[in-house]
Amino acid sequence: MSAVARPVQPPSSEHARAAGPRRHVVTAELMGTVASAHVLTASSSPAPDVAARIAAAQSAAMDELHEIDALFSPFRADSQISLLRAGSLRPEDADPRILEVSEACVRLASASGGRFDANRHGWFDPTGYVKGWAVERAAFRHLAPLLAEDGVLAAGLSAGGDMQLVTAPGADWVWTVGIADPLRPGAVRAQVPLREGAVATSGPAERGAHIVDPRTGYAVRDAPTATVIAEHLSDADAWATVAVVAGFDDLTWLRAAPDCSGMLIAADGRIRRWAHGVEVAAVPAETALLS
Repeated sequence: MSAVARPVQPPSSEHARAAGPRRHVVTAELMGTVASAHVLTASSSPAPDVAARIAAAQSAAMDELHEIDALFSPFRADSQISLLRAGSLRPEDADPRILEVSEACVRLASASGGRFDANRHGWFDPTGYVKGWAVERAAFRHLAPLLAEDGVLAAGLSAGGDMQLVTAPGADWVWTVGIADPLRPGAVRAQVPLREGAVATSGPAERGAHIVDPRTGYAVRDAPTATVIAEHLSDADAWATVAVVAGFDDLTWLRAAPDCSGMLIAADGRIRRWAHGVEVAAVPAETALLS
């Protein structure tokens, strides 16, 4: 999964920088990437009890991500996924979260026409789904309740650039998510203002041709980079992978996807965009428009 989407809220002036919200950030290395929990408060010095609850919630969110990583990682011999593969753990004795993820992956494989499939080489490997699901779960369980605290404006949890964002009702805050240009490292190709929702990006920019088409068993060549914006990160993350497997010229998967928006960037720089499941195509300047 390409880590190319980052939450940004640039101040418009030096005064705005001084008077703007304070961002409380905790980071941790896990799931083979870096996760970060962001909480924004109206005051640079929230009440001590509020500050303590923010710190506790961020710590709990990271703890849950570590726990899920230990449960699902195929790279750890002691994970339940590895134990199931080795036959030393019976499915009925596994953590119920494994069944939850397994059922979600089965539904996704069917809805995507096989473009996503967590069964590889005869065994279950949900790594293409778990990260987004885990971040979404931890964000809603631990960070979202902070929005009820006095002075808390927004919160977000990110792993590898894929993020779940929430904003307090009535808060004057909008996340500006920068979508990086996979063809120009360090450059931003687009920005998305978002109060609530999730953003995920998948593609070859950082790890090369690593995404496998389950229908062929081979890595996708000349793969586009896909960014999907949805209500839930489990959806955004999974369908971004589906979009890469489908390729730049195929948007038929949108008919089965949940309500989402996004963009594809082809290996040659061409772009396709869609909003709420409908493609938004550029119109040539010379094309006459109906009035």
